[in-house]
Amino acid sequence: MIGSTTIGFLIVNTYYHQQMKEENDLKNVAIAEEITEFIESGGDFELTEYLESIGDVGYQLYVVNENREERFYGGEFAYKNIREESVDVVLNGEIYHGMRDQHQETFFTGFFSDELANTVGVPFTYDGERYALFIRPDIRLLFQEVHTLTAGMLIIIAIVSLIAMLAVAKMMISPIKEMTKATKRISEENFHEKLEINRKDEIGRLARSFNRMTDQLMQNDQSRKEFISNVSHDFQSPLQNIMGYAELLGNGPLEEEDRRSYATIIKNETNRLSSLTKQLLLLTTLDQLNTLQKQEFSLTQQLKDCVTTFRWQLENKGISMSLHLDHILYRGDESWLMNVWDNLLTNAIKYNKPNGEIVIEMKENVKEVMVKISDTGVGMREEEIEKIFRRFYRADESRSMEVGGTGLGLAIAYEVVEKHGGEIVVESQQEKGSTFSVHLPKM
Repeated sequence: MIGSTTIGFLIVNTYYHQQMKEENDLKNVAIAEEITEFIESGGDFELTEYLESIGDVGYQLYVVNENREERFYGGEFAYKNIREESVDVVLNGEIYHGMRDQHQETFFTGFFSDELANTVGVPFTYDGERYALFIRPDIRLLFQEVHTLTAGMLIIIAIVSLIAMLAVAKMMISPIKEMTKATKRISEENFHEKLEINRKDEIGRLARSFNRMTDQLMQNDQSRKEFISNVSHDFQSPLQNIMGYAELLGNGPLEEEDRRSYATIIKNETNRLSSLTKQLLLLTTLDQLNTLQKQEFSLTQQLKDCVTTFRWQLENKGISMSLHLDHILYRGDESWLMNVWDNLLTNAIKYNKPNGEIVIEMKENVKEVMVKISDTGVGMREEEIEKIFRRFYRADESRSMEVGGTGLGLAIAYEVVEKHGGEIVVESQQEKGSTFSVHLPKM
């Protein structure tokens, strides 16, 4: 309110000084000249009575003759501060422009200044004697009611504006206070309470975004706790096995067959821990990876190399491998994509049936490259397909324990493909097998 009032005041002040000030002066000069023309017309009237009548209709007059005899008519001037030089100028026949030349340049309120200097002056002759007439409207008489109404209006505007601003401020601050309390609850890891702010303005949109953020934080917190629980469980189980069989080895003499069996279990559990640690490091690196090291390479050759590393496992289980690969050059992160094929092939072998089959197809179109890996394994239920890319998730816990695994391989594959801007689509039927289709956009 203060700022807008100041700006408005300055604008009006500039307009007054540049446009209205001189016009107002000329208007009052014209009125004064009409009065003096009537006086000099020689009509049958008394000068004093005529000037008093002019003063009664709303003007302040100051009349002085060449003998410096002066008289005031109409309302009194608050300051009778006209200079002698100004009087002499008018008595010598010139016009005095006191309103135009008023030196209060800072404020337009100089127009309302009740000073004798803030008048216009014109000469006239009456009964052969020279006079100087100084005149201005009586602001108190003409504008007293207007001032009263204006002051009342401004006071009412100020009160109403203040009440309205307080009401609006309360409407705005109330939801902000709720958000502040909700933020405190979130800092205490309480993600269950939602903001009940149903508004259609910016605050309403902010509240909805806040609730979405709370939901995401709750999911992240739940995932974090599950992750810690799963890591602890997956580390604890092999560590307990290692400790138990190590104690058995150290308790006394054993049969050679038992000793070798215990040593094999310790070795397998150690390998399991090593594999888990490696994949956890991969996930940590992947989470912190901002940019991929993209370069063009032969995706066809990479898949062939990956298959070669699993040849011994394929032969052990009697699984046949069929490759249908176009010659494709792809621009992406070669080392991370190798992890994708490694994990998908590992799963296809682990969960395949003895003497089963794996088929790898690769083709491209204008927009993307598609790699499809199909197996004739145990398959999955529909509800399991939706969860297989979660960290530590195993589609069938009992079956997973039999074949080993950390539950991180598919999570790594999913995140690598996602960072390449692609997706993995899964189709599966129980006891018939699964198909993982990797779609990689061309970069």
